[in-house]
Amino acid sequence: MTPPKRWIQKAIRRPGAFRAKARRAGLSVAAYASHVLRPGTRASLRTRRQAILARTLRRLRRRL
Repeated sequence: MTPPKRWIQKAIRRPGAFRAKARRAGLSVAAYASHVLRPGTRASLRTRRQAILARTLRRLRRRL
């Protein structure tokens, strides 16, 4: 079975939300993702998942 087209776009449920959080914190997206994923942070589960997705998309972009 072939994967559905545009699967990455469907994985992003709230476009721009994580970037907005990073800007409010005064950090870049990559820096904010690292900050959120550190042990002991009090970030919500949604924010942690957004950080994981941001890190994954960054890695995918590097490969292309």
